[in-house]
Amino acid sequence: MQIVFKCPPELLGVVPSPSLAKDTLPAWLKEMPSQAYNMLVNGVDDTVKRCPPFIDALACGFVIPLLCDLHVEAGTMRWGEGIPRTESASYPRSPVTLHDPSQLAGTPYFDADVFPIKFNNVWSIRAPDGYALLFTHPLNRLDLPFVTLTGLVDSDVFFDTPVHFPAIWRDINFSGTIPAGTPIAQIIPFKREQWSARNDALSADDMVQRRHLISRMTRRRGVYRRHFRKS
Repeated sequence: MQIVFKCPPELLGVVPSPSLAKDTLPAWLKEMPSQAYNMLVNGVDDTVKRCPPFIDALACGFVIPLLCDLHVEAGTMRWGEGIPRTESASYPRSPVTLHDPSQLAGTPYFDADVFPIKFNNVWSIRAPDGYALLFTHPLNRLDLPFVTLTGLVDSDVFFDTPVHFPAIWRDINFSGTIPAGTPIAQIIPFKREQWSARNDALSADDMVQRRHLISRMTRRRGVYRRHFRKS
């Protein structure tokens, strides 16, 4: 399966490109320890670096990168030359623009004194037939000073214009530079299907299987990773 990203020819190879999320894992994940002291067990225990569901969420799908360095200081944002000018298509040359707060009126994010931002995007994104794309904040990336809002787009039919990414600036005390290439949104493709839910009680066999699995996981580390993980 393939997601197709297209940008104006003048920008291809000039601005950071979308990529597989697994190729942009954060530096802190590589640098953090695999084990640390756990007060609850009074001993050394695994950290999330050894948690496959945590890692697989970070590595799922694709990421959209920040197009150029974004400098933040004392509540102001600035950038250098911004996105290069193009002749073939009209795009904002800034990596971010503002939303009026009224667009979030009635939501928990609304603050009349705070303007939500919008990360600008130059990439049109096409999904295979029958697939939609979930755009969301980079998963497990609470280190980022913003939170990208989540949206769902039928990108198999809507792909001729870029999708931009509204976000809330979470860390009002942040001061520094967010470098070009920083993930600003994560893309998770999924097939459009009709689903229903069924609620049921565990059977006697289910309970036996549950106890057996819990026993295996208690006796040995890495049971899920070795025997169940497909990602």
